[in-house]
Amino acid sequence: MLAVAFQGPERVEVVEKPGPELLAPDDAIVRVTASGVCGSDLHIYHGRVQVAPGFTLGHEYVGEVLAAGDAVSSVAVGDRVLGTFHVACGTCWFCRAGQFHKCDHGRTFGHGAGLGDLQGTQAELTLVPHANLTLRRVPDGLSDDVALFAGDVMGTGYHAIQGAGMRPGDSVAVLGLGPVGLCAVQVALAAGAAHVIAIDTVEDRLAMARGFGAHAVHLTEEDPRAAAKALTEGRGVDVAVEAVGDARALDLAIRLTRKCGTVSIIGVYAERTEVHMGLAWIKSLNLVGGQANVIAHLDPVLALLASGRLDPGPLVTHHLPLADAAHAYEIYDRREALKIVLTP
Repeated sequence: MLAVAFQGPERVEVVEKPGPELLAPDDAIVRVTASGVCGSDLHIYHGRVQVAPGFTLGHEYVGEVLAAGDAVSSVAVGDRVLGTFHVACGTCWFCRAGQFHKCDHGRTFGHGAGLGDLQGTQAELTLVPHANLTLRRVPDGLSDDVALFAGDVMGTGYHAIQGAGMRPGDSVAVLGLGPVGLCAVQVALAAGAAHVIAIDTVEDRLAMARGFGAHAVHLTEEDPRAAAKALTEGRGVDVAVEAVGDARALDLAIRLTRKCGTVSIIGVYAERTEVHMGLAWIKSLNLVGGQANVIAHLDPVLALLASGRLDPGPLVTHHLPLADAAHAYEIYDRREALKIVLTP
């Protein structure tokens, strides 16, 4: 089979690999029909997350079940399915508490030995462990492009808002309008936010957020703090979502948030960073962050996608064949694409 393999910083290649085989009774093998290139893939691409050369990348996927172990009951051979970006055992203490993203035996697709040594999904075929938890049937009428978002990007945007405890009528700021940030904008609006301030420097992304119903603010040409104060009678926003993974964005999120508000940190951090804890402390802020619990959120997110209340379709700007993956990574790295879908 063909697969996208990491070869070194800023270098990926499409290579021939043996197809996967079932290893456990609750495994499934999926023929991938669509796989996404994600912002977290760029952390690997740049060498921030260590992955061995030759490892298959990718963690977003839609496809058809080709084979399933005897213990797989939630899906069957021939089903059109989508999957989450990580897998969980379902039986450890954390899984029993519903904290699937912190499973003692959790593994993340395409992120190397440090996150479970699970080969990625930017390939013609992929092995899916714990398929009963990991996979869902795609609702009739839902396109691959939209279904692809349920298992990672929209699930992460949903987690950012739900985990922050946003209530109808709240004001929300979203810093960073990549796919996750734009999904957080959509989720906040669908959840009844009175105002959503969307902050970035890329005009096309600001325009998209504006089209969703947000107040778009250019990071450097406008004043985000002034915009937040103007919409909240000077208090600051109830919730700020940091969707960049950069200390400067986190600092701004802290400054935009009202006293006793919440900063939801979903940007990926692979290194130490400095935070103005004095400001966070004196404002009595709630800081929440970490990986998104997409398995826990998968069913409500999928229902919202199927109903059309959430629609990430406009975020897909490029469709490319799997064979052009190296080009896909190059243009994604240059921010010339918002969301790229690869098809074998």
